[in-house]
Amino acid sequence: MRILIVDDHPIVASGCRALLAGTPDVTILETPDAESGEKAFVAERPDVCIVDINLPGVSGFELARRILARDGTARIIMFSMNDDPIFAARAIEAGAKGYVSKSGDPADLVEAIRKVGEGGVFLPPAIAQSVAFAGPGFAENRLAKLTAREIEILRLLGAGKSLSEIAWLVHSSYKTIANTSSGMRQKLGLRSSSELVRFAIESRLV
Repeated sequence: MRILIVDDHPIVASGCRALLAGTPDVTILETPDAESGEKAFVAERPDVCIVDINLPGVSGFELARRILARDGTARIIMFSMNDDPIFAARAIEAGAKGYVSKSGDPADLVEAIRKVGEGGVFLPPAIAQSVAFAGPGFAENRLAKLTAREIEILRLLGAGKSLSEIAWLVHSSYKTIANTSSGMRQKLGLRSSSELVRFAIESRLV
């Protein structure tokens, strides 16, 4: 099995290698960001991609979109420090076949790779329950009003990117990004771009 890990923390890739040390016929490829991750996917066609949501530059959500645009059958596991069920739900909506929290049980990642590699899906039981039984708290969380694409744009705004820069980064038009930004303000009940930036920071997107 060929596994592509896209994460800017070398210790994560090292940990994955250690976890999979006893698994026969596993080749691990590593890249630190979305741009190199997309190139590696095209060149190597890995069986499973493990993609960190919080990458430098564009996020794992955007990388998942690009990979799936190239190959709709790609098997992607989203990997994140955030175990908020909203991020797990958005990862699945973005086309990921699995979601694993970095703060969870290391065995979850091994199981996710096995299941997704076999063509299945995986969510750790605790996260699956949180998504299934999130209840009113999920709906009341304002981030739940946003799509994965909107969360990506919000994160880039929070990182100080201009609308023009965001349009270039996510391969879209300025008008589309401006309209999306305006739509997010309406959804979130915010009045200005500066309030969007503050909300992104308060939501720990950056």
